[in-house]
Amino acid sequence: MKIGIIVAMDKELAQLQRLFGDGHVVVEKCGIGKVNAALGAADMIRRCAPDVVISSGCAGGNGDDIQVQDVVVGAEVCYHDVYCGTAIDTTTVYGQVQGLPARYAADPALLSKATALSASGVLPPSLTIHPGLIVTGDWFVDTKEKMRSIIGLFPEAKAVDMESAAIAQTCYKLGVPFISFRVVSDMPLRDTDASQYHDFWSQVAEHSFQVTRSFVESL
Repeated sequence: MKIGIIVAMDKELAQLQRLFGDGHVVVEKCGIGKVNAALGAADMIRRCAPDVVISSGCAGGNGDDIQVQDVVVGAEVCYHDVYCGTAIDTTTVYGQVQGLPARYAADPALLSKATALSASGVLPPSLTIHPGLIVTGDWFVDTKEKMRSIIGLFPEAKAVDMESAAIAQTCYKLGVPFISFRVVSDMPLRDTDASQYHDFWSQVAEHSFQVTRSFVESL
């Protein structure tokens, strides 16, 4: 099985390249944001023909049960900054690109393997996995006000990032199974001026990206 892993930033790439040296795992950086993510995913699929595409990286977290360095697995992903209106199609909902799914569900078999990691005993006890909704948009959330506006629309969201839904849409259109793992780097509703985000990278735990490695080893 060939596995493609896409990250947005050099910092994330460095973390994952240390974990993977096997030729059947391709780790590549797409760049930040939805357009870069979609282009990177399409390019990887066409060049490498992976059987599975994984979006890995960090994200802002949401919820009383979420802590920095926990991992959110995207059971579903969608956009928080897309609105096609109701003038032509009254069934299209906020966050949905008209004619495409409102939310992109993770491949069921991949999601089952991902959630099973919690009980597998292969992860550090301090590392908690949360399956749930990841919402994506072209906005680095560095204020409580912006996070409140997103959560007001998607109160069940467990993480906010800038790439997952675009990669999911690309995989959906090209017929490749997809799943997203996001390490929580900060909690915008508990943070000020993204200080938690900067602390995360200065004090990043060695096991922060271990879920992605353990997941790949389970395939």
